[in-house]
Amino acid sequence: MLVQENLSSSTVDLLILGAGWTSTFLIPLLKDKGITYAATSTSGRDGTIKFLFDPDAREDTPYKSLPFATNIVITFPLKGALQTDTLLELYTKTHTKASPNWIQLGSSGIWQLPDQECWVTRKSRYDTSNSRAQAEDRLMEKGGCSLNLAGLWGGARNPRNWLSRVANSKEQLGDKASLHMIHGQDVARAIIALLGDAFTPGERWMLTDMFVYDWWALAIGWGDGGDRGTDKDAEGPHPGWVTELMIEKGVKALPRSMELLGRCYDTREFWNRFKLAPVRARI
Repeated sequence: MLVQENLSSSTVDLLILGAGWTSTFLIPLLKDKGITYAATSTSGRDGTIKFLFDPDAREDTPYKSLPFATNIVITFPLKGALQTDTLLELYTKTHTKASPNWIQLGSSGIWQLPDQECWVTRKSRYDTSNSRAQAEDRLMEKGGCSLNLAGLWGGARNPRNWLSRVANSKEQLGDKASLHMIHGQDVARAIIALLGDAFTPGERWMLTDMFVYDWWALAIGWGDGGDRGTDKDAEGPHPGWVTELMIEKGVKALPRSMELLGRCYDTREFWNRFKLAPVRARI
């Protein structure tokens, strides 16, 4: 990584604002592909640039330590149009000749509407009152794009560990329907696909691994979750709960139909547009 003292006169291909979980997959891939980069963190750890976005601050001094960049990915959530304005204005003020491509990592949760249709695409209705969606909308108005991610997994994020937390009773499990996921490796590949000439100004993309998972099917296979290997028997009450629920609800086999799951994301468009396919599909 470029060290902080050399950054003021350097231009990188990608500036990562917020070197968190995503960067653990993104940085190794950037290195493999020879793409120059710099990254920030709130502490300045591991050679990153110390930078903390303050939505209420108008002081541009923290931005002066950031390098010029051809592309900038914002990994932390911005809330409301004003926060997007603040970030872009202060970066532009301190980098007057820069015209980077801005990418915001967002959430597929903006499409979770009570009366949403079964099949949901990036063009479907979304919650315009959602503060993150409002920030993304403003970025797109300014020529940036948004990459809205499904549930993140990989590394320390193990979906098996979520089951006992989100469904610790038969009643809770009965309410669980669809689940959409994306692995960190595929998030990194998607970000890199958007760099340079392939950038899509003004677009919002929805990203999953193209699977629609059924919580019941996962529960009967995983049991109560945990870190047991895939060759271990499922333990706990969850498989029994699923069997009872299937009888009670008239579900003859798993996974349930898309109509029963109720909210299913269709993300073929992104993968087709960039001639890619997920490399870490199926949790």
